Amino acid sequence: MGHEVQDAASLEMGCRIAAGLPEHPEWLDFARANLERWSRLNAGAPSLLRCYSEWQQLLELSIPEIRAILTAQTDEGQRLRQNTPFAGILSAREVWEIKARHRQAAAIVTTAI
Repeated sequence: MGHEVQDAASLEMGCRIAAGLPEHPEWLDFARANLERWSRLNAGAPSLLRCYSEWQQLLELSIPEIRAILTAQTDEGQRLRQNTPFAGILSAREVWEIKARHRQAAAIVTTAI
């Protein structure tokens, strides 16, 4: 999957999580637990640890601010979604369907050109 397709799928997943976050504030605890586990598993990877630390700080913001980060259509939003701690919130089926739909849309565009 190309970067543009991956970024579009990542944005859609971020939007879905952002939409559900007000009704599911426990997702913040889930994200924090992911960060703690990943930090232990990747203790020897300074670049990943920096990403995790950045997200730990961001998760201290208000829900509206976190929702804005998850849906930001900026380079910064795109960068942050690449290491989202909300992995596992959406079902594997949802993630697969989102990625498949974006791959298919990209293939149609490519074929039309």
